[in-house]
Amino acid sequence: MATERKVPNKLFFKIGEVCEITDTQPYVLRYWESEFPALAPAKNSSGQRIYRRRDIDTVLRIKQLLYEEGFTIAGAKKRLESELAGRVDTPIPPGAAEAAGITGDDSGRSALRQVRDQLREILTLLDRNGKTPV
Repeated sequence: MATERKVPNKLFFKIGEVCEITDTQPYVLRYWESEFPALAPAKNSSGQRIYRRRDIDTVLRIKQLLYEEGFTIAGAKKRLESELAGRVDTPIPPGAAEAAGITGDDSGRSALRQVRDQLREILTLLDRNGKTPV
């Protein structure tokens, strides 16, 4: 992939900013919005798309699936849905583990699995006790 661009620390981004950060064209983003339900930026009162940081992360992941991993649109859509549902591990970008202070071969995946499993146990216990999780 091209050089990674740093995502500015702000809440909302216009389509031009997202294109610059992700090295994509506006028509590509608009097309991906029609194909990937996970990519659904809000629109402001004048109808302009307003992207959040998670939208940028989604765009980068779609780009990785299509261009680096060779998925078709349909395959990338299924894979992204699986990842978002927690059924498939999302790859940790190069350098992210080190930046977060995580060491070891699994780059923190086992720690994330432990947290996920603990949360599932808590939700199961709450459900058994008749309390509805929020």
